[in-house]
Amino acid sequence: MSEKKRDGTKSLGLGIFVGIVMLCYSIWRIFFTLPLPGKEGWLAFFGGLLLLIAEIFSSYEAMTHYLAQRDVWEPEMPEIPEDWYPDVDVFISTHNEDTELLFKTANACTMLHYPDPSKVHVYLCDDTARPEVEELAKKLGVGYFGLKNNKFAKAGNINNALSKSHSPLIATFDADMIPKSNFLMETIPYFFLPRMKRDEEGNWLVKSPEEIDEKEEVGFIQTPQAFYNPDLFQYNLYAEKRVPNEQDYFFRQVNIGKNSTNSVLYAGSNTVISRKALEEVGGIATGTITEDFETGLRIEARGYRCYAVRKVVAQGLAPITISSLIKQRVRWGRGCIYSLRKVHLLTNKEFSPQLKLSYYSCRIYWESFSRRLIYILSPVFFLLLGIPLVVLNLRQLLFVWLPYYILYSFLLRHVSSEIRDARWSNTIDTIMFPYLLIPIWAEELHINEKKFSVTAKSRDLNEQNEFYLAIPHICLLGISLLSLLFAMRALILHRAFGLIIMTAWIAVNSFSLLMAIFFMKGRINERGSERFRADIPLEILAGEKPLEGRIQDISEGGFAFWSSRALELDTEGEKELCFRIKDRDYTALLSGELISVNREKKEKRWVYRVKLSGEMDWETKRQYMQIVYDRDNPLPQKLSEDTSYFDDVLKIMDNSTREREEQRRRLPRFRVREKCRLEDGTELMLEDFNYRYLRLSPLKGARLPKRLVLYKGTGYEVNCQRSGLRNGIYKITNSKALLKNQSFLEKLREWEKKQK
Repeated sequence: MSEKKRDGTKSLGLGIFVGIVMLCYSIWRIFFTLPLPGKEGWLAFFGGLLLLIAEIFSSYEAMTHYLAQRDVWEPEMPEIPEDWYPDVDVFISTHNEDTELLFKTANACTMLHYPDPSKVHVYLCDDTARPEVEELAKKLGVGYFGLKNNKFAKAGNINNALSKSHSPLIATFDADMIPKSNFLMETIPYFFLPRMKRDEEGNWLVKSPEEIDEKEEVGFIQTPQAFYNPDLFQYNLYAEKRVPNEQDYFFRQVNIGKNSTNSVLYAGSNTVISRKALEEVGGIATGTITEDFETGLRIEARGYRCYAVRKVVAQGLAPITISSLIKQRVRWGRGCIYSLRKVHLLTNKEFSPQLKLSYYSCRIYWESFSRRLIYILSPVFFLLLGIPLVVLNLRQLLFVWLPYYILYSFLLRHVSSEIRDARWSNTIDTIMFPYLLIPIWAEELHINEKKFSVTAKSRDLNEQNEFYLAIPHICLLGISLLSLLFAMRALILHRAFGLIIMTAWIAVNSFSLLMAIFFMKGRINERGSERFRADIPLEILAGEKPLEGRIQDISEGGFAFWSSRALELDTEGEKELCFRIKDRDYTALLSGELISVNREKKEKRWVYRVKLSGEMDWETKRQYMQIVYDRDNPLPQKLSEDTSYFDDVLKIMDNSTREREEQRRRLPRFRVREKCRLEDGTELMLEDFNYRYLRLSPLKGARLPKRLVLYKGTGYEVNCQRSGLRNGIYKITNSKALLKNQSFLEKLREWEKKQK
């Protein structure tokens, strides 16, 4: 067996106890609480039956999650000799993605660290055979596989590349997934786990031939599909600083839990896969819109050991429009159901019971969106239409249903993690369910969707408003709030205390629906590219001696840097400045324009913002893109602990209505408040100064002249003329000379010390 890194175990005894309670509860619900057609009517019977089925499947899903997380572990990466690292083919799949998006991924792949770089073979796999993609491959010095008239979409594209390449291991990337430079070094060693072991001191040793277990041969290593931009759930709900990416829950918890049952899902990207395993299953699965999902299942059915690991070593671009997100999830859901039906999951003798159970839970997940509608409408049916979907008295409610619900809630909290809790799961499911119900059930009824579609990732700052997608949520919220009023009325007038639970139920539903409406309302994204936190030394090439600063955030279009003192930067007459950035293995010489500067009082430093020039030479562009993207994920890795239902709503309302005024000063501004006397005896107050302009206010009824000289006879006279901007604002006509005057620079330092 491979070495394992365990997260700890969950109690098997607790799992058995909860399972028995759930079974007893289900039997009680079936035989004692289901409304009968002869008494409550057929509508109540069918509605009650749907609610019962929803509860049973919810219990099953909770139990499978518990069992999957009972012994969570991931393999330890062995240390292997450098000459063991084999040749690797790197496939970047592209269909119709913009070449600028594709460039960032391909560029990063050419800079992957490896003991022998000549063993890394990068290929752009283009199933539309575009001339511009072939040209990009030539400029980057990578291979190109063009494919016209491809009938099998991404699967056909990769299979074509497989037939034309030879390395024993293959790394697969989607067009937008940018690998970090350590991607191969953090994945390839896992394929040697069957040949390695630890000794008592913890050192890695090579096994003897007799110790090697052929059943442990590795099929693929799946790393997380992480994103460098906030996903729509984070961004639209103003949660990008306190909630992890929605996909983190699957890749860093659920998929890790599948290591114990060897049922890890192959996600198609950010993966290293064995050529031998692929060839045994006939290549990437065709005839399905989730080719990666089905391929992984077939490889595991052949007995290959497949692992998921938590370390993020590649990052991509999450969907940036609601419609593209919905389209993506519809494809995932329909493809999952179709593939599981295609391989005859439950009856196929190749699949172990553990594999069947694990993959069937994937199907149950997509059916959970139907349960969301049932849970929202059930209390409405009772309160507005008087249709009882559950028949029970107050005593049964308090002594049977309520204890079970508490136990079920405990189980949900137990399977929740620092990445996702029940409240956030309900919010996401409520947002998505109206647009997944029909496609999922169409697939269940064998109305298949076989057309593969690529999720749109291009950024358009003028995307049309998609609030119309909130219509189902608005309608459901309206009837839920009306039901809540009826419940409150019955509580007050008739003291129907059994409705307290119903009231709480509707309140929770209303919260999720309100969050869905906020989500659909959207949020304007004014950035053309994402900004990342950073700490990078910077040289500003101004004057004879370079000035120094430190970059605090960076993006494709520019960066912000700080300095503990105000820098003598004057851009008059030459808009652009030159900058040199050196970060790890990358160096870029850039030109850009200062667009603002502000003083951060708390940190006692000046922060400058720079917009880069539009064009960079080829090598500079390659280096700078690596400086921007070859870094750790900047988004939260765990849930903030200080959130609640009310906090979530209040933060969204506050952020969405607050006016943001961003000062756009081009140069440092000093608050001076210093008395000055002119040659004629006129007294003025120098209020503030920013190298090019200053503001004066008269004292003792003095008048402000059109032209004046401050600090006459000091050796650093400041020549000014009225600017015409507004009364009291003067332009400094000798600003360049002052910046070279040592006496004046000492005066600046004096002013800077006074800043609060």
